[in-house]
Amino acid sequence: MATVPEAKDALNRFKMEAASEVGVNLKQGYNGDLTAKQAGSVGGQMVKKMIKAYEESMK
Repeated sequence: MATVPEAKDALNRFKMEAASEVGVNLKQGYNGDLTAKQAGSVGGQMVKKMIKAYEESMK
């Protein structure tokens, strides 16, 4: 499966923004030192933002 570099960069920026919003300090590259709670809070924030964006697009 081919990846689109622009999409990968955008997703990384989105992830960093979500992490910042929940107070998790992500580094570029490996972040295996995060707790499951921290990683889950970043993923959860990303999902919340995606749902909000979708709901806004439906208006």
